[in-house]
Amino acid sequence: MADTKQVDEAKDAKAAAKAERKAAKLAKQIGTFAKAHGGAEAQVAYIGQRGARIVLVGEDGGWGDLVAPTYAVAEEAVKKAGVTVHDDFDGEFAAKVKTGPYEWTRMAGIQLGGPGNSNT
Repeated sequence: MADTKQVDEAKDAKAAAKAERKAAKLAKQIGTFAKAHGGAEAQVAYIGQRGARIVLVGEDGGWGDLVAPTYAVAEEAVKKAGVTVHDDFDGEFAAKVKTGPYEWTRMAGIQLGGPGNSNT
């Protein structure tokens, strides 16, 4: 019985260390994005078994996203990065996003005759 407990504790410690490393890596990427865009704000969204999406919006209107393996890792990453986190992607936060012709043709490409979603 004690051997099983030790194995479980070792697995838990290994998983926690892996999650910590992933959160630190994501925080570094968030920091790099923020530096390139004059600061950044974020919103974390659960995306099912894939984990959680961290949507980033820079002060200049640039945007991007990252995917974390779990919601907890995503929360830890934005906390480590020190960015403002929003509960929802709406209102003033969403209005900060700047899109150009490229994004509009990609988002509506199939419906409006723009470029498709493939490279062919």
